[in-house]
Amino acid sequence: MGMVKTVGLVLHPQRDSKQAIDTIVEWARTRGVTVLGLPDEVGRIDCSAVAVDSAALVDRSDLLVSLGGDGTMLRTMRLVTGRSTPVLGVNLGKLGFLAEIDVDELPPALSAIDSHEFTVEPRMAVRATLPGGPTVTAFNDIALVRTPGDRLAAVAISVGGNPFVRYASDAVIVATSTGSTAYNFSVGGPLVSPLVEGFLVVPAAAHSSFSRALVLSAEEEVTLELLPTSGRLAVEVDGTIGGRMSPGDQVRVTAVRAAGQVVRLGVTTFYERARRKLRVSGSAEVD
Repeated sequence: MGMVKTVGLVLHPQRDSKQAIDTIVEWARTRGVTVLGLPDEVGRIDCSAVAVDSAALVDRSDLLVSLGGDGTMLRTMRLVTGRSTPVLGVNLGKLGFLAEIDVDELPPALSAIDSHEFTVEPRMAVRATLPGGPTVTAFNDIALVRTPGDRLAAVAISVGGNPFVRYASDAVIVATSTGSTAYNFSVGGPLVSPLVEGFLVVPAAAHSSFSRALVLSAEEEVTLELLPTSGRLAVEVDGTIGGRMSPGDQVRVTAVRAAGQVVRLGVTTFYERARRKLRVSGSAEVD
């Protein structure tokens, strides 16, 4: 008996997903599977997917299919944070790190998942409660970012309550291993296997004498406190502004193990995707 009775769709806000949706709907029709989607997403496309709110989408779906790129995949994973619902990433544009297949591979991929012929790759998240604001969860990173024209991000870092270093920089990034290929990588941070249960604290364009990244265990808690000399900072959660911080504010960031479950069908490995996406060339030979 197949495992998939209901498929939930999450769509990229702009990319054309009609072909992918038609493929999923047709596959579902032949198997008596229900297809759900968010009203503002499936409503703009002529399809038979049933429009439901985000709570129903999460509660009813046996499988969530992300149609877009890594941004759409991250949004899908945040919807089901802490649940065992597997998420299949379908690439509709540039090669992403999280997407597993292209549109033309959908029918066999859905059939393989329905037949339990897949694995899941647990993905860790980081979580923080913002000063006077909400609790936020990120699968890539939480970043404290300088406001253009304002003073630098002057941030004191403590690990497990123990003061360690003060950064003066354009931003301070707390990144998961998943996010090591995103903002972290762009500022010179290390590339980390998604199987590593840990997270990074990385300064961007540091103006301080110590400018190295920290690699922390998933067991540890990091506190970031804005010093009196800091400018007012934006808090970016997976690239979207989630709040603001002022000098004197602090935020504690912890790891959330296995917060998301990414479908893997053995099509490619993380290192193959990294080589293609990051255009990694062969090692230089020394004469």
